[in-house]
Amino acid sequence: MILTKLKSDPDVDAASSALPKRPLDALAAADGNPEKAGLHVLARVSPAQLPPPRTHIVPVGDWLEFVSYLARKHSIAGDPIASLRQSKNNRLRELWALTDLSATDFADEVATFFGLGRMALPQMMEAPSLAGEFSRRFLKEVAVFPCRAEEDGSPTLVVADPTDPAPVHAAELALCGPVTLRVGSFEDIATVLADAPDENEAPVAETATALPQRTDDIDSLRDLASGAPVVRAVNDLLEQALESRATDIHVEPLRKSFVVRMRIDGVLRPVPSPADVLPQAVISRIKILAGLNIAERRLPQDGAAHLRVARSQIDVRVATMPTQYGETAVIRLLPRDRGTLDIAKLGLSVSGEQTLNRLLTLPHGMIIVTGPTGSGKTTTLATMLTILNDSSRKILTIEDPVEYEIPGVNQSQVKPEIGLTFASALRSFVRQDPDVIMVGEIRDSETAHIAVHAALTGHLVLTTLHTESAAAAVPRLLDLGVESFLLQSTLRAVIGQRLVRLLCERCKIERPVTTQLLAEDPRYLMLGLRSGETVCEAGGCERCSGTGYRGRSGLFELLETSDDVRDLIGTRAEAQNITRVAARSGMTTMFEHGVAKCRSGTTSIAEVLRVTTAR
Repeated sequence: MILTKLKSDPDVDAASSALPKRPLDALAAADGNPEKAGLHVLARVSPAQLPPPRTHIVPVGDWLEFVSYLARKHSIAGDPIASLRQSKNNRLRELWALTDLSATDFADEVATFFGLGRMALPQMMEAPSLAGEFSRRFLKEVAVFPCRAEEDGSPTLVVADPTDPAPVHAAELALCGPVTLRVGSFEDIATVLADAPDENEAPVAETATALPQRTDDIDSLRDLASGAPVVRAVNDLLEQALESRATDIHVEPLRKSFVVRMRIDGVLRPVPSPADVLPQAVISRIKILAGLNIAERRLPQDGAAHLRVARSQIDVRVATMPTQYGETAVIRLLPRDRGTLDIAKLGLSVSGEQTLNRLLTLPHGMIIVTGPTGSGKTTTLATMLTILNDSSRKILTIEDPVEYEIPGVNQSQVKPEIGLTFASALRSFVRQDPDVIMVGEIRDSETAHIAVHAALTGHLVLTTLHTESAAAAVPRLLDLGVESFLLQSTLRAVIGQRLVRLLCERCKIERPVTTQLLAEDPRYLMLGLRSGETVCEAGGCERCSGTGYRGRSGLFELLETSDDVRDLIGTRAEAQNITRVAARSGMTTMFEHGVAKCRSGTTSIAEVLRVTTAR
């Protein structure tokens, strides 16, 4: 649009070839700096051709002042300033997620603080849209909606975050004039943009009808996967996953279509599948991004990529698997900007935090974190490494994959194709003079033996195992061939954990426990609840997408290797006996920890029973 507005001037025609193809996106990525975005040629254009000086209302104050203002009026979880400093983009969106305010109430507070007018969803739907002048992807990334004011028809930019100058500068360049700022909620802007036409939308149906009939033609499939409709469909899925805080995207083919599901807070939820694109094309596009062979469809493949999605840097891990109707793909999302790792965020009890901090002061030995896939073991290990990370210690890790980048820690990723496995890396680690060694997972007998011997020779070893409980780690290691006397000498503690969804603070429902309720629902008796107590149940609101849950926290059991436990290790006792002895010594099981969180209103009975069992 910029070139269209300026092409009447010969000087502009000469300079236009140097402009980037998508100047608005480039300007937004450069934080509003035209020269950094490659738009410096505009400086040589006649001043009459440039947009006039901005006359819109300039917001007073910045996001730090707004955080303080909001904290005085409403409750905000944790330390918002410390959390928001980790993010360069979307600070107000993340701040909204930390509050209990609805999208509308949050937008009201933004408008009040910055002294800007408000525009609600009905007003935006009725206002003449200028979204056709922009890329819809750009508008969704920065959460703005351009339109004309109903009063005088002047260009208006509805923003959710008035502290971000980049979209304002981009809008003034595109519209060749000043714009008036109004405030809208994140959800209202997303809703109105969903109905806005896209500049590339028309060719989609035409392209879809021209899809090649021979899907076995690899060259045609590669061209199709690189086409605009398929690229846009995959990018939209990635953006939607980030906005929904999803950890995984599952793309599953059917006979004539495909299903897309996203794992949000540990639970899979179906989402609308992209229209007018072939399932094979979507899978091929995903494989191209991950550097996989699109011609190989008979064997499973694994790959990885680093992507920029919605102004965020993310790492993705892709795994494909051939099925009856084609290949299925699972995309694991690993955002680089995850905030600070803090032991208080794990969900441990007060006594559990104290015990873990004490264990991490030990000079040598082995600490194991157990649980199924997706139970938060890697996050717990990364938090432990963050606590240990200082200039007096050398820390080495071997992981698959590296999910958290921790400055000051030497992190390596396994590469089985060249022989770099957990076991081979461990053998090399002991010659690197480390103080702390972290092994992503003990999968085989060789890795178990090397890890135990590393702990025996004066290193603190942190690792994980896939077992049902903390006590089950002992018979598992014995089954892998570790001698019981070595395990007695090296094992310091085992941490068992699960993840439960947290009740949404905005819509959770308090429910008193009555005698009638105890008689009708045996779950309350199973958890040991009594008449007169109060628990909370899931409600449903716009903040939690109607699920009643938002975020997750851990349930833990921390088994220390006491003298009694060591005696049981020597006799190769079963896990139930070890759990019973540890409980008598004061260990809280995951089930008991879950009951405590139910009583505090943090989670629900259904969630505790979903991930744990009474023992």
